[in-house]
Amino acid sequence: MTSKYRTTPTITEGMPKGIPYIVGNEAAERFSFYGMKTILVVFMTQYLMTASGSPNYMTDTQAREWMHLFVASAYFFPVIGAIIADAFLGKYLTILSLSVVYVIGHLCLACIDLPSAALNATFDPRGWMIAGLLLIAIGSGGIKPCVSAHVGDQFGHANRHLIEKVFGWFYFAINFGSFFSTLLTPWLLKNYGPGWAFGVPGILMAIATIIFWMGRNRFTHIQPRGMQYFAETFGPSGLMSILKLVPLYLFVAVFWSLYDQGGSAWVQQAQQMNLNFMGLTWLESQIQAINPLLILIYIPLFAYVIYPLMSKLFKLTPLRKILMGFALTVLSFMIAAHAQGLIDKEVERFREVLTPMCAAGTLDTAATCALMRADEMNSSAIDLEAANGDQAKMLASLTDAGVAVFKDGTTLQAQWPTVGWQLLAYLVITAAEVLVSITCLEFSYTQAPRHMKSLIMSLYLLSVALGNLFTVAVNHFTQDASGNTTLVGASYYWFFTNLMIWTTALFVLVVIFYKPRAYLQDDPNELGEVVQ
Repeated sequence: MTSKYRTTPTITEGMPKGIPYIVGNEAAERFSFYGMKTILVVFMTQYLMTASGSPNYMTDTQAREWMHLFVASAYFFPVIGAIIADAFLGKYLTILSLSVVYVIGHLCLACIDLPSAALNATFDPRGWMIAGLLLIAIGSGGIKPCVSAHVGDQFGHANRHLIEKVFGWFYFAINFGSFFSTLLTPWLLKNYGPGWAFGVPGILMAIATIIFWMGRNRFTHIQPRGMQYFAETFGPSGLMSILKLVPLYLFVAVFWSLYDQGGSAWVQQAQQMNLNFMGLTWLESQIQAINPLLILIYIPLFAYVIYPLMSKLFKLTPLRKILMGFALTVLSFMIAAHAQGLIDKEVERFREVLTPMCAAGTLDTAATCALMRADEMNSSAIDLEAANGDQAKMLASLTDAGVAVFKDGTTLQAQWPTVGWQLLAYLVITAAEVLVSITCLEFSYTQAPRHMKSLIMSLYLLSVALGNLFTVAVNHFTQDASGNTTLVGASYYWFFTNLMIWTTALFVLVVIFYKPRAYLQDDPNELGEVVQ
């Protein structure tokens, strides 16, 4: 197949000219994805309405299930995107065309805030949400393996020493976009509603698409291999490359099962924490912004300080980095479990204080609901109004929200533990992310034969899907009749902590027995280069 574009990497020891366009595209695209993802759980539990304007909120457990199902879908479609790219369209055309699908998905989410008459003519808000999430999963998932493989395709042997650095800066761009979107979109949701909160990320996705198109003449365009691709990929050597990596990715899937709960369980945990920190009052979904901010700090810190120091003590291989990341993930969830234990104790204390006062009929329901809504506790307010004097239901909604106003003007608020505990957990799990995620990106690219770069990248991304599907299964199969999980409080976090402990212990075997082999696009040796 002929091409009007360059099809092999430029022979240079410097940085490929197309890299700024890929990194710029990634920053804008990740702003759009994480901006939407950041507010998703809060939207589903506090803002989701019917077309007529009536509340249609999900329970916390249902929202976690939907959230992780969406993430799993977004990391399943990379397999399809990889096959399309490597066999039929090439990476560039696959990224460009699926980016358009991505933009349409954001448009669907922005339509959630249309007037009810317009909504009734098409979908209700939940219908717009499902359509938008499906299209975003197809678009974002389809381009994920292609973009990261496209980065590696720009390099040859002359500048291969820059690959590790570029994947670090590639990840830097991801978190640069994520940091600002994680701060902005919760504020947009609270002050301007779902339409703008979902619409602004859509605008950034459109910008990302334009930036990528502008770099078309500067990229190396690796050509698709047609039907030959299937014979090569699923022949003996291709299947062997896949089978070697599958055990690694199964272990990494457990890491993602824990890590991605920063966008679900940890957001819900933050709702029952004291969010006044460093002189500011944060929204519960804004706490996630500490993760990309730390990534921006950690990437140069690890690259120029921590890794060189560690290398003086022992040989720092990719698999050893991943193992250390697993150990830090255990520690982070132990901190989160401890914080949840403090919350559980305060819930019991607050309930004991409220019980006699509610029994006396002195609760000012209207004033309490108004205060709940001011703090984005819309579902708790709805539950309290629907309690109709049922003391058990009243206490449940009051303790969830941590606030009660009585007829004599007394306001009681729960003494929630500081969100500093969760920030400490983020300090640890973000270090784990640097060790696991960035390392896996680079390692997956180098371990993939030349004609399988996108597919191997997609299999790594599939580990994210498997991890999120596991979280979905845990939340789904532990639900009671009311749609709430029976793994309540700290026990939920300790379950995942123990799972990660076993994963870390067993991964030692992979570190011992896996023999790496590197492949680059201009390597004449199809068997790859053995890495010592």
